[in-house]
Amino acid sequence: MIQSNVFNYVNMLDKALDAAWIRNEVISNNIANVDTPGYKRQDVSFENELRQALGGSRYMSVDAKVANLRVNELKPRTYTDHANFSYRTDRNNVDIDTENVMLASNQLKYNALMASVNQEFSNLKLVMR
Repeated sequence: MIQSNVFNYVNMLDKALDAAWIRNEVISNNIANVDTPGYKRQDVSFENELRQALGGSRYMSVDAKVANLRVNELKPRTYTDHANFSYRTDRNNVDIDTENVMLASNQLKYNALMASVNQEFSNLKLVMR
């Protein structure tokens, strides 16, 4: 039996896509609540968890780190950002301009991740020919 980890990168990219999708929903919710008194903006934590999970030994190759990655344990976490901070009198800490920039940035990241997944599958099709 041939041991193959051809989907390691696809699985990791899938988790990153899930995180970007959730972040998009959270940012949209922040924008929708820009005028809600007392609302505190939320964000998604994923990149730091991925970085720590891939950290491992600095002498391992990226392929080895991805192969050892426990993808099922990687979960995007939604948190309230600066819960005690507010620069407005209504105690809302959502800045519409910042949220719009975050939304555009996240959409670019999502598109780049999709392109990476498509490239991985193109590579697999090329190898199978």
